Amino acid sequence: MKKILIINGHPDKDSLCNEFAESYRRGVETSSADCILVNLIDLDFDPILRYGYRQRTELEPDLLNIQKEIQNADHLVFVYPTWWGTYPALLKGFIDRVFLPKFAFKYRDNSLLWDKLLKGKTARLIVTMDTPKWYYSLIYKSPGHNAMRKGVLEFCGIKPVKITAFGPIKSSDGKKRQKWIKQIEKLGQELR
Repeated sequence: MKKILIINGHPDKDSLCNEFAESYRRGVETSSADCILVNLIDLDFDPILRYGYRQRTELEPDLLNIQKEIQNADHLVFVYPTWWGTYPALLKGFIDRVFLPKFAFKYRDNSLLWDKLLKGKTARLIVTMDTPKWYYSLIYKSPGHNAMRKGVLEFCGIKPVKITAFGPIKSSDGKKRQKWIKQIEKLGQELR
């Protein structure tokens, strides 16, 4: 049975991102896959990697549990808004604290190369933004998408990483949002 882990990186549980995460979960539940939805705002952890990689900071129980869920998952789904071109501080802090050396990757001795410890997994990013998608791509060069896809997930061996972006949110109406919610539910049904 395929295992799906949905990570909602929006700090407000009354957000459109929360609706999107729930919609994806509903879609997965119509399939034969196992699904877990985690709202990062519900986890108890310090989002600051206080010493970088110089000194280990012990992981809180919630982070130890989420590492197990990541290891057990076949497909990771990250749902979050684009703020200031990338993702919220809560998601960045989560990545800093969870995607650690010896868990997500391992540098090789006397080498610039590294081992990707999360190979065999796939991912989907479901991202909201107020910037039109074409403008985000052409003018900004998609910094948040690139950071998550290349700088985090592919760096750790997760491939392919597919991106579904929605925007602009601020000018969308209820009809448009319902269309997006149905689109996301279908992605969940198809386990994509």
